[in-house]
Amino acid sequence: MTLFKRPNKYVKVTVSKKKDMPGGLWTKCPDCGEIIYNKKLEENFLVCTKCNFHFTLSLQNRLRFLADAGSFKELYEDLETEDPLRFKGPKTYVEKLKADRDLTGLKEAAVVGECLVNSKKIALGITDSRFIMGSMGSVVGEKITRIIERATEKGLPLVIVSGSGGGARMYEGVLSLMQMAKTSAALARHSEKGGLYISVLTNPTMAGVLASFASLGDLIIAEPRALIGFTGPRVIEQTIRQKLPPGFQTSEFLLEHGLIDMVVHRKNMRDTLSSFMDYLKLK
Repeated sequence: MTLFKRPNKYVKVTVSKKKDMPGGLWTKCPDCGEIIYNKKLEENFLVCTKCNFHFTLSLQNRLRFLADAGSFKELYEDLETEDPLRFKGPKTYVEKLKADRDLTGLKEAAVVGECLVNSKKIALGITDSRFIMGSMGSVVGEKITRIIERATEKGLPLVIVSGSGGGARMYEGVLSLMQMAKTSAALARHSEKGGLYISVLTNPTMAGVLASFASLGDLIIAEPRALIGFTGPRVIEQTIRQKLPPGFQTSEFLLEHGLIDMVVHRKNMRDTLSSFMDYLKLK
C-alpha cells in the first residue's frame, strides 16, 4: 500500500489553459439549429446546407450574388427621407432613421440602378429588410417609381427584389400609403409600353409592398420558404379564430395556389433571370 501513497517524483503533471475558439467562425441556423462553418455558408449563398433555410441578405450581398461583378451603377442615391409628421414615440423617426443608417450603411431601405445580369443590362431595384423592416416610405416609393420609369424610357427589363416586413411606413402616414398607387401606376405605364417586369420576393414580403409593386410582375419568382402575404398568420388566426393550413403564406403554398410562378434557390436566381431574358429575346 505504501507504493500507492508515496509521491512519484518522476511524474510531472502540467495543466494548460484551453485555448479559446476564435469568434465569428460559425453560424447557427435559426430554423434547424445546424452549426455551419461561415466559409461553407458563404459558398452556399448564405443558405443552410442542412435544411435549405435562406438567411436574410444585406443589400450588398444581394447585389454581389445577383449582378455581374462591378456592373451596378446606383441612381438617385441622394434622395433622403425627412420627418414630415414630426413623429414621436419610444424613438423619434429621426432617431430611428439614424440608427438604421448606422446599422446598414444605407441612406434608405431601397437602392435602385442599372446593372448587368450574365452580361444583360437591366434596371434593378432592391429593398433591404434591415432598414426599418424594408418598409415603403416616400423615398422608397419615389426610388422605385423612378427606376420603373427609367426602364420604360430606355426599354430595359425591370427586376425588383422585395424584402419588406413592414409594408407602408407608419412614420409617414398617408404619404407612405400614396406610394402604393404611385408605383402601381408607373408599372401600368411600363406594361403598356411592352416592358418586362420580373418581381422577386424574399423573406419577408408583406403588407403594402405585396399589395402594390411586388405582386404586379409579369413573372413573380420567390425564394424558398419566404413569408409572403398581407397580414401575418398570427393576426389572421386571432381574427378568424381558426387554425391556418400548414405552410400558409410560404412561397411553396402560394406557388401551389397560383399567386407566384416559380420558387428558385438563391444560387440559381441569376441564371434563372438571364434565361427568361434569353427566352424573351431581351438583350
